[in-house]
Amino acid sequence: MTSDARAARTAGIFFLLTFVSAIAGAILYAPALTDPGYVEGPGADVRILLGVVCEIVLVITNIGTAIVLFRVLRRHHEAAALGYVAARIMECALIVVGMLGMLTVVTLRRSVAQGDGGDSESYLPVARALVALHDWTFLLGPGFVVGIGNGLLLGFLLYRSGLVPRRMALLGLIGGPLMSASGIAVLFGAYGQTSVWSGLATLPEIAWEASLGIYLTFVGFRRNGPEGADGAEGAEGAEGAEGPVGEAAASHPAP
Repeated sequence: MTSDARAARTAGIFFLLTFVSAIAGAILYAPALTDPGYVEGPGADVRILLGVVCEIVLVITNIGTAIVLFRVLRRHHEAAALGYVAARIMECALIVVGMLGMLTVVTLRRSVAQGDGGDSESYLPVARALVALHDWTFLLGPGFVVGIGNGLLLGFLLYRSGLVPRRMALLGLIGGPLMSASGIAVLFGAYGQTSVWSGLATLPEIAWEASLGIYLTFVGFRRNGPEGADGAEGAEGAEGAEGPVGEAAASHPAP
């Protein structure tokens, strides 16, 4: 297996892990995100902590995809490849802020439950503010930034290089900006973050990430693409090989 084939498979597995861990984390967080009085009740702290673990996996695999793909993508457009890495890091930074908010909500609930001087009436607005913070980080990180990085930039790089079928890459080129535009619409109150319109705007990006993960894991990069990994290297090698030969032929014409 070549280094590019290993990179493709590793990136594909990371993409699938990001997909699963992101969904699992959102589901596990539900009690704290949907119950306004979470800190006053019995709580579901173990479930919230498992959600944090899922998001730790999400952060690791997010950055992993960027690191693994950068070496390959930089051959086709280094600035865009670097932008993709930066977008992944920014997304993960926002995810970590949301994780810290959820961990602090758990701390507040435990303080109230254990009677450590915690006042549920004073803690309640703080917990709600932390949940709101998580919601905003989710909108700006896995929402807006993902549309730019994982959608637009990665879609552009894979469309340009031909490393995956171009029809598949179009999903990223279309779905990414659509998802980011939807995030802006939610930001200005056009509709809710969990509304039908938001869900519809997110579907192309979800299809892009899922199909890319499956394709890279089980198929890998296209070898015969218009600018595939092997093709690009082969073209560079051919150019380097033909240059001296051509010069030698020109200087020694056939009789």
